[in-house]
Amino acid sequence: MAGPSEDYRSSLGNDDIKDQEDAHESSNTVDKSQDTEGDSMAHLASNSIHRSSSRPQLDLSKAAIQGNFEERDPTILLPNQSDDISHLALDIGGSLIKLVYFSRHEDQSTVNKRKKTVKQRLGISNGNRRSYPILGGRLHFVKFETNKLNECLDFIDSKQLHRSDVDSRHWGAESPNSQPIDNAVIKATGGGAFKFADLFRERLGVSIEKEDEMDCLVAGANFLLKAIRHEAFTHIEGQKEFVQIDHNELFPYLLVNIGSGVSMIKVDGDGKFQRVSGTNVGGGTYWGLGRLLTKCKSFDELLELSQRGDNRTIDMLVGDIYGGMDYSKIGLSASTIASSFGKAISENKELEDYRPEDISLSLLRMISYNIGQISYLNALRFGLKRIFFGGFFIRGHAYTMDTISFAVHFWSRGEMQAMFLRHEGFLGALGAFMSYEKHGLDDLMVHQLVERFPMGAPYTGGKIHGPPLADLNEKISWMEKFVLRGTEITAPVPMAKPGTTGLGGFEVPSSKGGTLRSDASALNVGVLHLVPTLEVFPLLADAKTYEPNTIDLSETGELEYWFTVLLEHLPDLVDKAVASEGGTDDANRRGDAFARAFSAHLARLMEEPAAYGKLGLANLLELREECLREFQFVDAYRSIKQRENEASLAVLPDLLMELDSMSEETRLLTLIEGVLAANIFDWGSRACVDLYHKGTIIEIYRMSRNKMQRPWRVDDFDEFKERMLGSGSQKPRPHKRALLFVDNSGADIVLGMLPLARELLRRGTEVVLVANSLPALNDVTAMELPEIVAEAAKHCDILRRAAEAGGLLVDAMTNTMDGSKENSSSVPLMVVENGYGSPCIDLRQVSSELAAAAKGADLVILEGMGRALHTNLNARFKCDALKLAMVKNQRLAEKLVKGKISTASANMNRPLNLNCFPVCPLDRSFDETLQSDSE
Repeated sequence: MAGPSEDYRSSLGNDDIKDQEDAHESSNTVDKSQDTEGDSMAHLASNSIHRSSSRPQLDLSKAAIQGNFEERDPTILLPNQSDDISHLALDIGGSLIKLVYFSRHEDQSTVNKRKKTVKQRLGISNGNRRSYPILGGRLHFVKFETNKLNECLDFIDSKQLHRSDVDSRHWGAESPNSQPIDNAVIKATGGGAFKFADLFRERLGVSIEKEDEMDCLVAGANFLLKAIRHEAFTHIEGQKEFVQIDHNELFPYLLVNIGSGVSMIKVDGDGKFQRVSGTNVGGGTYWGLGRLLTKCKSFDELLELSQRGDNRTIDMLVGDIYGGMDYSKIGLSASTIASSFGKAISENKELEDYRPEDISLSLLRMISYNIGQISYLNALRFGLKRIFFGGFFIRGHAYTMDTISFAVHFWSRGEMQAMFLRHEGFLGALGAFMSYEKHGLDDLMVHQLVERFPMGAPYTGGKIHGPPLADLNEKISWMEKFVLRGTEITAPVPMAKPGTTGLGGFEVPSSKGGTLRSDASALNVGVLHLVPTLEVFPLLADAKTYEPNTIDLSETGELEYWFTVLLEHLPDLVDKAVASEGGTDDANRRGDAFARAFSAHLARLMEEPAAYGKLGLANLLELREECLREFQFVDAYRSIKQRENEASLAVLPDLLMELDSMSEETRLLTLIEGVLAANIFDWGSRACVDLYHKGTIIEIYRMSRNKMQRPWRVDDFDEFKERMLGSGSQKPRPHKRALLFVDNSGADIVLGMLPLARELLRRGTEVVLVANSLPALNDVTAMELPEIVAEAAKHCDILRRAAEAGGLLVDAMTNTMDGSKENSSSVPLMVVENGYGSPCIDLRQVSSELAAAAKGADLVILEGMGRALHTNLNARFKCDALKLAMVKNQRLAEKLVKGKISTASANMNRPLNLNCFPVCPLDRSFDETLQSDSE
């Protein structure tokens, strides 16, 4: 056993295992989004940015916009920018090369007058917000076998990763701006950083700068545990459970890296660690003995054998010694292994008489139990409660994780848990990348990372891998080769083009078969989008205990039900998406590719629900929207939304006139009924589509409103009325600022939420309309809202004055009389984006614009099933909150709102948490449609 006194630099170089898979590229990427908070390029260019030296330094002098200034997303050139973000880092072990490389691009967001006015109103200054463009890009993870080093070098050369000014658009060809770097340096760790340094210099003209392996290992683990919400998980008896760890409680912990050998490291903080123990019995031992005893040709083949094995034919169990009985006095069950391979000494058998499957499992359990026990003893020695296991030995293998978990649980008597990491194999390579002084990731926060799963990512943990190229046509071509056979989607297996290294072709499936249903034990990692502008919603009562998802998909039948709903709605969604792009041949090809890709995602998740991390209904709905965008369907409901907006705006004046004729109390009830009635409009629902043929929008709206007889299924309106209008001698206290989270386009926003916003404005309350940043189904977006408000303001002075005050009417109407006075005295109506492109919302990650607006708000109104039922039903806030939704799904009506939902006491001295959830009054069920399930 490697003791604590050994030099870790000589032993840790073996922390790798043999992997016989072909080199493949994972689609894990960190996508750094842009946040341009400067009011103009002149402002950006004239201000010096003072930041820590560990971040990329941007020289904004002589910055200029390339191309037309009227372009929505112009390219901004930084001609004097000299600092480069380094392109790649490697961990070159004895068996595997792990490579992390960065591809950068620049993408500027639009800075418009509306945002400028909102920032001024909300008190957002450039002093406390980023006012410089952040270099965008992706962080990719790739692995190669060390004995195929030339393939790794070809890969680096083909993507020009050793050159400067490279972006993904020019991969595979000479970039017009790429230039060789004199004395270029690549960071690397592992024994191969010394062994192959001359080869890198000869082939690529670069120098290898060696980084300490232990430093890299710890840095990589710390980054992942801080940056990825569902990085760590437990695995007990085949069940995965993701663990959320508070950053303030992360340290100290024990990191056990299992490669060919095993290192055990006590981590006390960033850069603070000590290798306290280790063992030479690790992955290399398993592979080496397994190869001798079973004749397996690869490590994965050996693991596959263990899945079919029975170790009882070889291992001596406690029951074998005690006549099938437990040794209960010391807590040993009859099935506990007393001696690994113990039966072999008492049986007159030769090696050939034992099944290779049984040998593999016995060997696996022997080594895993040993590692688990030594890890526990070291944790006990230093008083550590958390043990994280990493390294390519584990690779998401269920038996391995179960065995280690059992050992830790057994020896600690349940006081400790073994935890595993989704990115287990890339700790060293990622740490080497982090060692660059200017990587810009040093203060990354968990709420600034959003994980996505583009096509290709779902299969990197199994046997089938997606297209490595980012080109859309390549991706579509790849998807077109899939063949649906029964319930399985079979992958294509074309060979690589002649003269290539295979990196641009497709991998031949292993003996497991060529389906997209990869190993049930495999875990996947996706695209990590770094979005510096995301923040935690400041009005959450307790952000640490907040869980957005209401429905637990792990409950019996839930996952199957929602997968069925999603698949049944898929053809209709494809039709709308294709129609939104003009129904062209190209749109049809993309639509078909989207359907195949999304079906493949669902097949993968049905096989292994935890494959992408903790799974909730919100994640499924978001996955669908991301998949649409991946195949460049930006807004599938564009034409439908426009048509519904126009029809609803045409009847708005009549509705406002009707409302103004009512008493205050009647008007308030009518407004809430109006929001709920308008939430029934749903073009994704066949029942709603039928309604459109029976009358006008205003007729359907009134019919829906009239059918909602109180009391509703969940009805807190009386408490809300008391808060708004007062009671007895208690006078009403107007709210200062209300955040209205809006839902659908058309009647929902025009006839429902805008009249409610108008009433709040009438009472002197500032109103902020919170809408999606990107399209999702027929949800209204923050980009679309100003035009809708401007049209509505033509019929209402209250809306007009508030919209002008809030910057929504940038060009004031010519018929405004004394507009400056009206502006100065009017409360504003503003629009902010929420940072999402999904029917649901996770309030742990919202736009900084919304977070700023929330700091002055004392009323939150969440509207729609996605934001008020599917997510946030159980959310509690520091201020008054009202959740409104028409329950259009009978299953949800029975499951979530079968009884009265408990609310806070209607005490005016404490925040109210109120709900109004009527069940859809239409005769036809909405169960069959997805749109109704997500609104």
